[in-house]
Amino acid sequence: MDRVHVKICCIQSVEEAALALELGADALGLVSAMPSGPGVISEAEIARITAALPEADTFLLTRLQDVEALAAQQQRTGVRTVQLCDRLPDGAVQELRRRLPHVRWVPVIHIAGETSVAEAVAAAVGAHALLLDSGRPSAPVPELGGTGRTHDWEVSARIRTAVSVPVYLAGGLNPANVGAAIRRVRPFGVDVCSGVRVQGRLDRELLTRFMAAVREAE
Repeated sequence: MDRVHVKICCIQSVEEAALALELGADALGLVSAMPSGPGVISEAEIARITAALPEADTFLLTRLQDVEALAAQQQRTGVRTVQLCDRLPDGAVQELRRRLPHVRWVPVIHIAGETSVAEAVAAAVGAHALLLDSGRPSAPVPELGGTGRTHDWEVSARIRTAVSVPVYLAGGLNPANVGAAIRRVRPFGVDVCSGVRVQGRLDRELLTRFMAAVREAE
């Protein structure tokens, strides 16, 4: 099995970002304004982290759906990758790639059952990668990530084989279950937020255990 990339999400500061990179993270998730969920920081702080670590693969998590607004947000924050946490209109990702070809665009698929496979196949067109999560965008207060819930990995595995772009697996991962998730889904990468935190803070011991479990499952 190829090396599994690790994205540490909900990064709160330059110090947390540096710790994640020290322990082997391949990418950092920076959460902009969301209707719910953990880890939200200001765009100014996102830009500060990105500027302080210019070699890091920084992901901006955004709920925006308008092409103009998304392009402007990426320019303000300077991230390398934009994680599109809510569904965009048809053709929007292709337009974003045309406008900002140096930026990677990663739609999120919130796994809700078999219908998510067709949604993922459609979303993969024009995308650089997909991220599979456990949110509920249609809830009264939309959940667009950071729920701490797992989803049906069988559906995620089907998506991974159905699309030609890399797939990141998210949703309730932690040191105890990430190995089983990798062996079942065989994703390009995994994404974790609350599973490596204690009282909201990135925890060195938990992240060390998480990284060890990833490496063992490869």
